[in-house]
This record gives sequence, structure tokens and C-alpha cells, in this order.
Amino acid sequence: MSSNIMHSSGFIPKLTSSTSVPTAGSGATELAAEEKNPSLVALGERVRNLRAQRGMTRKAVALAADVSERHLANLEYGIGNASYLVLLQVASALQCSLAELIGDVTTSSPEWLLLRELLEHRDEAALRRARVAIGELLGTGGANAARNPRVALIGLRGAGKSTLGQMLADDLEYPFVELSREIEKFAGCSISEIQALYGMNAYRRYERRALEEAIQIYPEAVIAAPGGLVSDPATFNLLLAHCTAVWLRADAEHHMQRVAAQGDLRPMAASKEAMEDLKRILAGRAAFYSKADITLDTSAQPLDATFDALRHVVREALQLPE
Repeated sequence: MSSNIMHSSGFIPKLTSSTSVPTAGSGATELAAEEKNPSLVALGERVRNLRAQRGMTRKAVALAADVSERHLANLEYGIGNASYLVLLQVASALQCSLAELIGDVTTSSPEWLLLRELLEHRDEAALRRARVAIGELLGTGGANAARNPRVALIGLRGAGKSTLGQMLADDLEYPFVELSREIEKFAGCSISEIQALYGMNAYRRYERRALEEAIQIYPEAVIAAPGGLVSDPATFNLLLAHCTAVWLRADAEHHMQRVAAQGDLRPMAASKEAMEDLKRILAGRAAFYSKADITLDTSAQPLDATFDALRHVVREALQLPE
């Protein structure tokens, strides 16, 4: 009969003579396939491969990581679900990043690792130049993106993308494309229904499709992008490569006032700290919004004055006469 004993990580069952435990040897490899999580198996393989690349024994890695050799063996055989702190210690012992240990795609080949090394610790300006140069090399956009006659307005809901976008499109005599409406046309239901019924991944696919179609159909256009589009790097890269991006920036208070005036508090309707939630969303996305070619503060002045400023900076960027 087994009883419980206290362990440093909590209560664990005390083993009796009839209880078998897989060891680091052949016993570990004889576990039934269904007993092993594929992600843990893959993690174990990466640990073994990295250890082999470094020419380190299991004992040496365990010593450097300050974990037991048994614990490390279980990790390597895919039967040990290591904690975050243990993974950090193992990564340090193997002299690799945690990203490399857990299988980040940017660590999946020597070329990826060399690129990471070249870009690491560079400032934002240098990284932007590198991104533009890579875009030119791969044919996905380059240094002249800021003169692209497709103008994409980005920013949180309530920044004025729909109102100012329609005004700008009328002024430039361009079509106005509101991606949110295009997404709903593709799906045959509202955005909230897409997310509720099919999930965020499906919504992101519709979003990408809507942007791709707008780029394909309209050589010139004003496009109002959903606020969360920047959350998908691939879609945001597509926008930056094919549009002159304008970030309509506003402070959290103005965002909330405008959204409330529209009778819409999504996605914060159920939150008692809606303003704090909004501030966190804005802070989290600001670094991506700031990659736009143009930034315009829509909180600072009335609508007409804001439109005049937008019209001026866009016409200047597109080298169009006033």
C-alpha cells in the first residue's frame, strides 16, 4: 500500500516494490508511444543534439545545470516535463538560448542562427534598415514603400480610421476599403461571430485574405486596417511592403470616449477595468504601430484640423500636389 511523502515540489506518491519507474536506460525507451507527449519527445531530442554538438556528457550538463543526472535523462527521453527554471538552467549549461532549446524556428538551422547573431543587440533603426533590405532582396517590398499609392491607416478602434479614411479617400479620389467589412463579407457573418464560432486563428486567415485581395484589386486605395492586424507579423509585413502606412495615434482616454460614443465597448465590455485593459493593449501594440511610415496624433485637435494635417502629410509622402 502506498502512502504520500513530502517532496520539495509538493506531495508525490511513495513508491512500493511493485511500482516500476523508467530509468535513463532501456526502460525509458520502452514506454508506450501514447505515454510520451510528442512535444516533450522533440524537446528531449533537441537537448541530446545540442549536448552532442557541444561535446558534453550528460553528467557534465547535469552538473553545469545544477540538476540531477536522472532528471536530465528523463528530459532527454521525453518523459520529464521540466519547469521553466530548469529549462533556463539547461539552456545556460548548453550555452544556447531558451528559444533554441524549445525549437524556435529562428534557431532551426545554422543560417538562422547566424542571422540572429548578426541582428542581436542592434537598435531599432538598424533593424528597420535590415528589414527593408531583406524585403528588397526577397521582392516583398523595399525602401520606396513610403511612396506606395495604397494608404493604410492603422491604430486602435476609436483612432478615426473609418471617418478620416473615407475623407482622405474622397480627397485623393481613391477607393476606400474598410478591411473589417471585407472580412465579414468573406465569412458571411460578423467579426464577433467569426471569433466566437471559429476562433482567432480563423479570423486572422480572413484578415490576411482581405488584405491580399485589396492589394491585388486596388493599385490606389485608402485602406482602414483592423486594430489587431499588427498582431500577425506576416500580415503586417504584407501591409508595410505594399502600402504607405499611417498610424493614427490617440491616447487611451480618447479611444475609450470615441468607442463608447459609437455604442461599442468590444472587446472590453465584460471587464471592470476597461480603461486599464485598453492602456495595456495600446502599450503592447505601440511598438508595432510605430513601424508605420507616418504617425499622426488624432487626440490633439478637432476633426477638421486633424484631416487637414493627414491630407498634408499623405500628399507629401505620395508626392502629390496640395
